[in-house]
Amino acid sequence: TGVERTFSSDEVIVSKTDTRGVITYANEVFLKIADYSLEEVLGKPHNIIRHPHMPKIVYRLLWERIKSGREIFAYVMNRTKYGDHYWVLAHVTPSLDTSKQIVGAHSNRRSPSPRAVATIQSIYQLLKQEESKHAMASDAMDASSALLSSLLAEKGTSYDEFILSL
Repeated sequence: TGVERTFSSDEVIVSKTDTRGVITYANEVFLKIADYSLEEVLGKPHNIIRHPHMPKIVYRLLWERIKSGREIFAYVMNRTKYGDHYWVLAHVTPSLDTSKQIVGAHSNRRSPSPRAVATIQSIYQLLKQEESKHAMASDAMDASSALLSSLLAEKGTSYDEFILSL
């Protein structure tokens, strides 16, 4: 819709998924900002809130990190049930069972600063443009990944350092 939704800096969006990205938990803040009921999201793929303007490489990076047992911070634009969008700074960590096996992911999301969104938005536009040049999703993500690596190298920083600097 082009309408941006915001949420308070003292609110935290929380959700949990299994290893396939299926929602197993969503808090009230998640439900309120995304315009869903709990019944509508439980058992559904987390990508129901994926905004089409987000580069796919961000999700590949996120799942690679989670599956390797590492956390990740990422700026993400999500889409509400009715098509509005909202930006978050996500901190996603693997969820472990008592045997230390990864059973899913736990995401806490906070409201990002407008400056951070402006910076990341321009980079995401470049990544999306690169992805759109390729018919196959894997080729698109490989090209987008190479571009992201190049942009970070130009800045002399790693992904984590860059994200946390915003």
